[in-house]
Amino acid sequence: MQDTRPLIFKGSSDFPSITRGRLTTLQVHLGYKCNLSCTHCHVNAGPTRTEQMDPAGIELVLGVIEKRQIQILDLTGGAPELNPGFKELVVRARAMGVKVIDRCNLTVLEEPGQEGMAEFLAQQQVAITASLPCYSLQRVDSQRGKGTFDASIRVLRKLNGLGYGKRDSELQLDLVFNPQGPNLPPPQQALEKDYRKELRDHFDIEFNNLLTLTNMPISRFGAVLLAKNQFESYMNLLRDNYSEQNLDSLMCKTLVSVDWQGYLYDCDFNQMLGMGLGAEGISGENVKVKKFPKQSQKHLSMLLNDDLQAQTISVADHCFGCTAGQGSSCGGALSDD
Repeated sequence: MQDTRPLIFKGSSDFPSITRGRLTTLQVHLGYKCNLSCTHCHVNAGPTRTEQMDPAGIELVLGVIEKRQIQILDLTGGAPELNPGFKELVVRARAMGVKVIDRCNLTVLEEPGQEGMAEFLAQQQVAITASLPCYSLQRVDSQRGKGTFDASIRVLRKLNGLGYGKRDSELQLDLVFNPQGPNLPPPQQALEKDYRKELRDHFDIEFNNLLTLTNMPISRFGAVLLAKNQFESYMNLLRDNYSEQNLDSLMCKTLVSVDWQGYLYDCDFNQMLGMGLGAEGISGENVKVKKFPKQSQKHLSMLLNDDLQAQTISVADHCFGCTAGQGSSCGGALSDD
C-alpha cells in the first residue's frame, strides 16, 4: 500500500509571518484519483486513490462562491475530471460568471469515460492549466510513465483544434513545468521561449503561457529526496535562494485550499502536510508539522460567515519553496528576476 503520510519537519522555522488579504480564489481538490502516478506529485495521487468530494461538498462550494463573490474556481486533484460532479460544478460556476481553471494532466482526456470532455471544457470556456514537465519524450515519460508524452501531444493538438492556445481565441491554455530533480526551475521567460519553439517546430502546438513551479519537499517528491539523501541539501537550496520580494505575491494571500472533505488550508502544500487553516503553533516557530485532528480544523462552511481577511497564514520551512528564486505559485513564477 502506498504511504500517503506527510513528511515531518523538525526544528524551528524562521519563515516570516504573513497575513491574508481579500479572498478571491477557491482551489478545490475534487479527489485524489488520477490515471497517473507522477514522481513529482506532491499529493500522492494515483489510480488506486478513492477519495472524492461528494455532491454535498460540491453544493457547499457553489454556496461559498455566491456568498463570498469568488472570482476564480481552481479545480485540481488528482485528475479533477474524474469526479462525477465535475461537469455540474463547472456549468453552475460558469453561470455565475466565475473563471474556472481545470488543472489537467492532459492524458486523462483520453481515458475511457472522458469522451467529449475536451469539447465540454471549450464550450464552457474553462481555462486549462496543463502539466507538461518537459518538451522531451524521454524526460516526460521518466517522470510520468511510458507513453504519457505522446498522449499529451495528441491531446494538446486536439485542444489547439478546439481553439485553445490560439492568439485569436479566448480559450486559455497554459503549460506547467516542474524540474525533474532537486533543482530550482530555470527562468520562466527563457524557458517559455524554448517550449514555444520546440512545440511549434516539432508538433505545431501553440499555448498561451508557461508556468514554472518549484517542486515541494513533501509527500512523494519529499520521500524521493529522503531516499536519495538529498532532503537537507534541497532545503538548503530553497533557503539560500529566498527572495523577500516574492512575499507580496504569494498565492496564499488571496487563495484558500479546500480538500475533498471540505476542510480548509492556507495552500495546497499545507493541505498535504495536514496543516489546517490557522493551525496553532506553526506560524513563525514550527516545532513539528503533524496531522491535526479533523474536529479542530476549519471547514468550508465557515466561509459562509467569515471572509478570512487579515488572518495569519500558517507557515513552515516548505514555504521557502514558494519564495526561492523567481518564486513559485499555482500561477507560475512570482517575479521577473
